[in-house]
Amino acid sequence: MLEAATALLERCRAKGLHIATAESCTGGLIAGALTEIAGSSDVVERGFVTYSNEAKQEMLAVPEAMIAAHGAVSAEVAEAMALGALARSGAALAVSATGIAGPGGATADKPVGLVYLGIARRGGHAKAERFVFAGDRAAVRQATVAEALRLLDEAAA
Repeated sequence: MLEAATALLERCRAKGLHIATAESCTGGLIAGALTEIAGSSDVVERGFVTYSNEAKQEMLAVPEAMIAAHGAVSAEVAEAMALGALARSGAALAVSATGIAGPGGATADKPVGLVYLGIARRGGHAKAERFVFAGDRAAVRQATVAEALRLLDEAAA
């Protein structure tokens, strides 16, 4: 993962792009993976850890009605989180993560390992992708970080 984070930082640095993260189920691990690398402060603009629904609403302006209609773990909320991170930062790229890392919290429709990642680029579009990762809580969170780095790298290209 260190190699992916390093390559992403180099690509963003070369293009003058800054990154913001909006994290729920990862609790800051995406920002942590990026800031593990010395010199990342010229690319990583800020990170939001919005674990509660209230934090998503207050910090990222995710509409309460959206959470009520779709649930915090949804494509709609992931996209809104990424857009909110862009709106509340000077970053050009934002990634968001919301999911069920387990072991609890699952429902029939939303199993443990379900994660939605949102990606947004200033002046561009936003989208969300759905993943179901296998393994325990740590494995789900690490897989989420790896996919988030991949999505950021694609968006920076």
